[in-house]
Amino acid sequence: MRVCPTGSQSAPRSSAILAGALAAFATLPAKAQNPAEFYAGKTITMIVSTGGGGAVDLNARLVAKHIAKYMPGSPTIVVRNMPGGGHTLATNFLYNQAPRDGTTIGTVINSMPLHQATGGQGVRFESTKFNWIGSTGVSNLTIMVWHTAGVVSVEEVKQREVVLGATGVGSGSYIYANALNILLGTRFRIVTGYKGIVDIDLAIERGEVQGRSGASLSGVIKEHPDWMKEKKFLPIVQIGYARDPGFPNVPLIHELETTSEKRQILRILSSPVQVGRPYMAPPETPADRVAVLRRAFADAMQDKAFLAEAEQLSLEINPITGQELAKIVEETLSAPPHLLEAIKPIMGPVEATQKQAK
Repeated sequence: MRVCPTGSQSAPRSSAILAGALAAFATLPAKAQNPAEFYAGKTITMIVSTGGGGAVDLNARLVAKHIAKYMPGSPTIVVRNMPGGGHTLATNFLYNQAPRDGTTIGTVINSMPLHQATGGQGVRFESTKFNWIGSTGVSNLTIMVWHTAGVVSVEEVKQREVVLGATGVGSGSYIYANALNILLGTRFRIVTGYKGIVDIDLAIERGEVQGRSGASLSGVIKEHPDWMKEKKFLPIVQIGYARDPGFPNVPLIHELETTSEKRQILRILSSPVQVGRPYMAPPETPADRVAVLRRAFADAMQDKAFLAEAEQLSLEINPITGQELAKIVEETLSAPPHLLEAIKPIMGPVEATQKQAK
């Protein structure tokens, strides 16, 4: 064996090799944290596109409470309401500004993908790029009018004006009534600018407006059982693919029109009901953390305590997975262009009156 004496030419060469190896090691990426390590001690923020107190907010707070039990690392989940812009404020925030590391998730109104597909106002997001986590499902929507409005059917709204409160252009509280104005000739006057459905309902009680569009049937039953029991708030049309069993005599929106193209348009407008109450993470959220969020969401949907509380709150739970939700969103964005073009005036500012700020 040849041994290099101290001071030989081989020693500096060995040192150089060692130094090079250490430098190369230093440039290797640090070991990625597994989800439990990442989420340990973290706070997850859940953005909600509505104000507090309504069915969407109640649903979000219930999901936040129970999904936390199934998250590795036991993170804390806090709910942050971000109403405004017909729900585009929260949606744009989630897409453009929210952290993309799995510490922010959100729930927005289910019409946002359709709002984007039709070139809606205020859109700075691409729905197909969100990481869809899942949906709790939702009951049919409806247009409801106060008992003093003097109408009990859509046909009667063709004869007299009915004033509806809405949050903003592109929201469910706007588009369905506007669709009937454009396609069927109804005379809904839509007043936008309310922060949320709680404010609209207070305006209804004050006589400032006479009803609202896009109301969840199950939500209204929960929020105002006396209104329903005493027939103060009357559903005159449903939005969905099948009539709610509890309201078999209230027609679906696409049943009001007999021509093929208009029926197709009204069915596309009903597609948000299939989206339900969706939850998503921002684009570019790491895939392993998206998988964890989807799994925790799915587990929470089967949790007995969650289901019991949902029943107490009259929140209907018909969950779909993140993968299924992503497919529905993709189908909405790929609807026939000529039909989406026909929907644009419905989603846009036509017929809306901006409520003056107080």
